[in-house]
This record gives sequence, structure tokens and C-alpha cells, in this order.
Amino acid sequence: MKIFLDTANLESIKKFNDMGLLDGITTNPSLLSKEGGNPKNAMEEICKIIKGDVSLEVLSTEYSGMIEEGKRLRQYGKNVVVKVPMTPDGLKACKSLSSEGIPVNVTLVFSPNQALLAAKSGAKYVSPFIGRLDDIGQDGMHLIKEIKQIFSNYDFKTQILVASIRHPIHVIDAAKIGADVVTLPPAVLDKMLQHPLTDIGLENFLSDWEKLKAGNPDVKI
Repeated sequence: MKIFLDTANLESIKKFNDMGLLDGITTNPSLLSKEGGNPKNAMEEICKIIKGDVSLEVLSTEYSGMIEEGKRLRQYGKNVVVKVPMTPDGLKACKSLSSEGIPVNVTLVFSPNQALLAAKSGAKYVSPFIGRLDDIGQDGMHLIKEIKQIFSNYDFKTQILVASIRHPIHVIDAAKIGADVVTLPPAVLDKMLQHPLTDIGLENFLSDWEKLKAGNPDVKI
């Protein structure tokens, strides 16, 4: 399963990319706004840092505007995936952009029907927002299971990009189902790295080594 980071924060992107953990990035206007500064510069830098796919989102809600913005966003790099909303105009734009060789991520997906239509429109990625479904008392992960079954039934090439990840358990559940990608905020990826027993074990190892070294001052590893 591929791991994308859902952020526009360059420090976080560099941190996790240097660990070799990142397969791509997803951004949106809200994330770019959160970081401040010139969004153009941020998008250019992200596309340089990351070798994998970088989802950049259109702002227009109309077909012609999505096409114009999508082509402009694609100029930031060959790894740019244009993100469009799950709307009639969004699907129409997805079909047009995909036919021109520009990959598309259809976002704000909340039902199997929407995922099916996005795949039919030629999307490279479909982004179901599971956390937002959980927030209103629905089972977001059940949606991933349904989409996975539908795509498997008909051999769709569209990848399931699980979005709106709230915690590490979401990541494990998505991996068990067989989702292609998860995109998660830096805070969740940080949590995935941590376990108290790892910290205790490392502390014990270092303590025991200091004891050993005390009796063998010249020893080195």
C-alpha cells in the first residue's frame, strides 16, 4: 500500500520523504491556506521534492474552468495529478483531462455510486473521505470495502486513495481491505512511528551498553 502525506507543509514533507516513507502528496486549498505564503511557490517546491504523484486541486466548479486550471496545474510537473470534485462537471472534466493524458484524482467521494462513476470517467484515483463519514455516525471503512469489491468485480484500474484519515487504526484497516493508497496528515504518520515498548527497549539496550562499556572502556561497535 502506498502512503501519501496530506499536507502542504514543506518541513513535514522533507522530514518523511528523507525517511523513504512517502509515495506521493495530496494537497487542497485549505492545506495551502494553512501554510500561508505564496501557494505557487509551495506547489512548485512540493513537485520538486516528491518523485511520486502530487495531487493539486482545481478551484473552479465549472467544467471549462476545471479544464483550464487542470492544464495549468499540470505545468508544475509531470508528477502532478489534477484533483477535481465529485460533481457532474468534475466527472466531465475528469473524462476530458484523462483523455489528454493528464491523470485525475476525483475527491470528496462518499458513496460506492460516486466511486463507480469516477472510475467510469477514467480517474486514476478516487478519494473516499472515511473520517468525515465516521463523524456523522456512518462506517467510513465499510465504504472502502464496497468500493474495493466493485472495482475488483470489473477490473477497474482506478486506485482507491483513502482520505480523511483520523488515526493509525484507519491505516491498518485500509491495508487489510487492500486499498491502494492512504493519504494521512503528518500527525498520524508520526503516531505510526511510535510505540512505548520501542522506547523502553532502546533505553534498556543503551543502559546495558553503558554498563558493559564501563568495564571495557576501549570497546567500540
